[in-house]
Amino acid sequence: MDDIEPSEPKAAPALNVSPFCIHILSKKTYFLRGPPMVESDILDGSRSCWCRRTMQVLGPDGEVVHPEECRAGRSCFESIL
Repeated sequence: MDDIEPSEPKAAPALNVSPFCIHILSKKTYFLRGPPMVESDILDGSRSCWCRRTMQVLGPDGEVVHPEECRAGRSCFESIL
């Protein structure tokens, strides 16, 4: 019988998951072809953004909506996954 070495499992491809909350919006996000990956995907010259849940510049936790703030660790953060 031939000695056949078992093949090593292939690593799953790395997912490019947005670091931002799924609820952060700006005028610029309506034109994206995928999830925002960097702050410049969200912020335009006005630097204005808002929360889809509250439809205001304050999130459900009462804090300001901004790409720097709307990330994992914030109480109202929701990932795209």
